[in-house]
Amino acid sequence: MGGSQPEGQSPSSKHRTSEKTARKRSPRSGNDKRVHVCCVRLNDTEKTVLTAAAAATRASLPAFLARSGLAAASDLNNTAAAIAGRRETISELFATRRHLNQVGNNLNQASKALNSGSWPVEIDAVLAAVNRAVHRVDYAVQQLIAQH
Repeated sequence: MGGSQPEGQSPSSKHRTSEKTARKRSPRSGNDKRVHVCCVRLNDTEKTVLTAAAAATRASLPAFLARSGLAAASDLNNTAAAIAGRRETISELFATRRHLNQVGNNLNQASKALNSGSWPVEIDAVLAAVNRAVHRVDYAVQQLIAQH
């Protein structure tokens, strides 16, 4: 397809690396479509920090930079650190929600055993996990409150 290719490479193989890291989503349309390209120079430390922040929010680095820049522009009193801090807190809340779902399943199993007349040996571990999850939620909520 489309002329000679380097030996062992198919025409679509050059795009495979970007497909692994990109999230699948509907393309933007109309006025919402991003058509302008801006170049940003970063040192190694800045790139490492921003790449990690983008990965934590499951976004590409360009998408993360665009969203962060737009958020900062909409509230000039908002700092990039505050925006990143909120994203970390929100990520923590989502992780905590997943943890609570897992703990809830364990708690339901322990309740079922208690209702059938037996005393599950793991009940203390389940209750400790519930307690840790509650403290984790409390901490994340306090972080959100402190940021506003």
